[in-house]
Amino acid sequence: MQTHLTTPFGRRPLSLAMVATQIATGEFASEPSGTDAVVHKWRLFRSLTEAKKLLGVTDRALSVLHALLSCHPETALAAPRNVGAALVVFPSNKELSLRAHGMAPSTLRRLLACLVDAGLIIRRDSPNGKRFVRRRQGQIEAVFGFDLSPLVARATEIERLAEEVRAEDSATALLRERISLMRRDIVKMIATGLEEAIPADWEGWRRQYLSVAGRYARSLSRADLDALANELAVLAEKIVTQLETRAKEGNMSANDAPNERHLQNQITDLNDIDLGRREGRPERTEPSGSDPGAARAERSDPSLIHGRAAGEQRAAPRVYSLPMTLAACPDIVDYAKGGAIGDWADFRAAAAIVRPALGVSPDAWAHALDVLGERDAAIVVAAILQRGDEIKSAGGYLRVITAKAEQGDFSIGPVLMTLLRRRASKSTACSEAGG
Repeated sequence: MQTHLTTPFGRRPLSLAMVATQIATGEFASEPSGTDAVVHKWRLFRSLTEAKKLLGVTDRALSVLHALLSCHPETALAAPRNVGAALVVFPSNKELSLRAHGMAPSTLRRLLACLVDAGLIIRRDSPNGKRFVRRRQGQIEAVFGFDLSPLVARATEIERLAEEVRAEDSATALLRERISLMRRDIVKMIATGLEEAIPADWEGWRRQYLSVAGRYARSLSRADLDALANELAVLAEKIVTQLETRAKEGNMSANDAPNERHLQNQITDLNDIDLGRREGRPERTEPSGSDPGAARAERSDPSLIHGRAAGEQRAAPRVYSLPMTLAACPDIVDYAKGGAIGDWADFRAAAAIVRPALGVSPDAWAHALDVLGERDAAIVVAAILQRGDEIKSAGGYLRVITAKAEQGDFSIGPVLMTLLRRRASKSTACSEAGG
């Protein structure tokens, strides 16, 4: 078989890649299966777009190829029986630039060279480098331009590469979905374990989760995502085993009194990733008269308005007693005038002294007063003081709580209950150590 090779015009060199492309295209055209090959040019172009990274072409090079394909009058690309005839298009650089949305001539020439090097088109240059067609008696005698035959010859390969990319993208999407589900499950299981006071290394598991979840990024490869998913699966299995063991024991309540109302959706640290997100609404019990938080709760929770329209009695957030608050946050007493807090006015005055000491800005404090009210804002400041070094930015913590309160996703009760349980746990540990 005689293979016709066309060399580039002018100073453009002939590379081995060009030779290989022309030989492969000629051999494909001479095969019985190649002579009958027909591909849909726009479907093939879509597959090219999906497999562009594997083929080594950019999106801008594909825009030039799109312009070349638009110069071919037929939608179907059929392999020509004689090399370099039916699939050669010969637009001028000006026409190609217009079809490529006004691309600069220098950029156009560079991207055409990229398509040639990638083996997607072949240059069929004339002796003077011009692109034209010569006809005799209505028949094409010679045509010079860009040959699209390699697209037909490599159609099967391009479709295979596109299918590989689609399979890889699908597997990556499934991995990301699996990671998202496990992250949600682990966060809620850790929150349940802390809320139910189940004896286990919850703090260690929380730190392990934060370490693993912190590596998650959109740029991770499939192998990295697979490794990340396996680590999360191992951690989830440990937590599930602990919860299942406790569930089989039949002790499902963390309260001292079996008839005491159980506080749901307790949060432990709003600065921690995921664990600071609450999906519940503020707890509502008996009405508290003219408490300013009731109106805010109604605005933040549409179910209150709906319930009142249905004839239900509107509920307001629970007001916690001063002794209970001081039991949860005893450190604020050190900032009180005279070293004692006798009423809520003294408590608010002590919180006003603590607030600048913690580094809370006046703007954050004013916003918290407007949303939470004086009493709840003072309790939050006392809670931040009680947490000490655990909270790196007191102002940021207060802003997060204020934002959640605006959305109706925050209640002061879980904060106080967490602090009380911590003090109780420390007292128990000290007693056991002393014994």
